[in-house]
Amino acid sequence: MELFESLKQKISGKGLKIVFPEGTDARILGAANRLNADGLITPVFIGNVKEVTETLISRGINPEGFEIYDPENCGRFETMTETFVERRKGKVTEEQAKELLKDPNYFGTMLVYMKIADGMVSGAIHSTADTVRPALQIIKTKPGVKSVSGAFIMVRGRDDNEKYIFGDCAINIKPDAPTLADIAVASAETAALFDIDPKVAMLSFSTKGSGKSEDVDKVVEATKLVKEDYPEIEIDGELQFDAAFVPAVARQKAPDSTVAGRANVFIFPDIQSGNIGYKIAQRLGNFEAIGPILQGLNAPVSDLSRGSNEEDVYKLAIITAAQALK
Repeated sequence: MELFESLKQKISGKGLKIVFPEGTDARILGAANRLNADGLITPVFIGNVKEVTETLISRGINPEGFEIYDPENCGRFETMTETFVERRKGKVTEEQAKELLKDPNYFGTMLVYMKIADGMVSGAIHSTADTVRPALQIIKTKPGVKSVSGAFIMVRGRDDNEKYIFGDCAINIKPDAPTLADIAVASAETAALFDIDPKVAMLSFSTKGSGKSEDVDKVVEATKLVKEDYPEIEIDGELQFDAAFVPAVARQKAPDSTVAGRANVFIFPDIQSGNIGYKIAQRLGNFEAIGPILQGLNAPVSDLSRGSNEEDVYKLAIITAAQALK
């Protein structure tokens, strides 16, 4: 895909390190080996050094070029424990911190927080909560951002000539107006990562007052918040999907909008509509859905689906590395 060739060029030769807490999983091993062989990143595995090395060799993978950290035998462990306790501001004791850091997701997240690694990819065998919880507790959200969200990039067509961002389809079940505004801002940033000039549509069942409900009011308020705080973002709402996407419909329903009929970033009012929407586009529209891409964190942590394959791991690691450059 042209999209990933562009991202590869961005990250190649930058010396980026991506943590894989699930380093014994066959999908992770295969993807990490390709990423290393392609010169894109240095894979960082977590586990017993001897066991991980033997696993690599048994699969015909040269362990050179990989980094392996063992939480049970790591020279940095005491420093990591102290840093973790300080970061949690008294919410965990030293003993609790040591126990938590034996968990590969917590240990991996600390490697990212301490800038020993640049990002992390997990979720092949762990739940979303197992991946996201340490990130929220340790890395936390960017200044001014209160919530993490999950977006998909939807790609179709020759040379990826159709590229769109759908958010939030993964994290926030019923976002309020400020959270919806956070999602819109983060999704615009994600669009720019993929060389998309963001034109953000705040979706609803209503266009410019055609429907009345608290759900519509929430979308209108979120749009207002983004316009006030981020005037450089081209955004409009509330818009029905056809008004946001189809120029002829936009001329009828929202003739004064600079986004209607031209949108390429679509913000759904809740996770239910977002999840349904991206899967309809994927299954009926033959779009490739890549993600979810976690947005809003101080450093990139990505959550795989437990049903993902090696190619999914490979692509999400590339995206994570590209996020780290930002």
